[in-house]
Amino acid sequence: MKEFENIVIGNSSVPALIITVIMMIMIPAVFFIFWRIKHKQQTNISYLIIGAAGFFISARVLELGVHYFCIVADNSVSRFINGSTVAFVLYGILMAGVFEECGRYIILKYIWKKNRSPENAVLYGIGHGGIEILAVVLPSIILYLVIAVLFSAGNVDNALSALNITEETAATALPSIQAAAGFDYAMMTMNVIERLFAMFAHIGFTVIVYYGVINAKKAFLMAAILLHMLMDTFPALYQRGMVALWSVEVWLALWIAVIIFIAMKLYKEMNAISTT
Repeated sequence: MKEFENIVIGNSSVPALIITVIMMIMIPAVFFIFWRIKHKQQTNISYLIIGAAGFFISARVLELGVHYFCIVADNSVSRFINGSTVAFVLYGILMAGVFEECGRYIILKYIWKKNRSPENAVLYGIGHGGIEILAVVLPSIILYLVIAVLFSAGNVDNALSALNITEETAATALPSIQAAAGFDYAMMTMNVIERLFAMFAHIGFTVIVYYGVINAKKAFLMAAILLHMLMDTFPALYQRGMVALWSVEVWLALWIAVIIFIAMKLYKEMNAISTT
């Protein structure tokens, strides 16, 4: 297949991908181990598990179901959203904010009421963000690694055969192969930083929502949704080719700092109350 003849795997692609795979496993593991050791008496593993389940239900089942109708399927709604950058961005950030934050709220308020503590709220956030890495991000990186290893062997036909790529699936597979070929240490660094940002965001959002739950203040759910939408604005614009990648990272860093600042203040307030 001619479209694959000029694919060249960079010298740094395979080692950069190997390190990225290791880091993707280490990030949630280190977050969990650190928090569990520091707060063993105040935390319950069930919050880690329910946080992971909450991510799957809210983001991978319910939200993806809506995405299928509004983005993937061919209908008047999807044509309108995909045909307008404003509609696409507004839809994307609203869905992410509403589904994930309402999912946290419903679980923490109505489903998982036992062993409530600020420490367990953080553990919930670690479970939420950790499973996103392990179940969504890591498989893609592993696929890129497999592609890079196969193509670096030098025989394109053997690589395509091993990946079960045919003339019919070539167009779909090409972007993944190009991504694997272009993966380098800069991409590795960006992926690791992005996942660290996401972990801190998930923890921060959970603390904010949890504060609203235990104080019966729905305004904090609204605040979490709004902050989530603001954080995702530049990533959504990047998907439409409207902003540069570096600006996305700067934007994320800014909002992560805001989210963590707010979450830390609320966490300290909750701890101060619980110890009096």
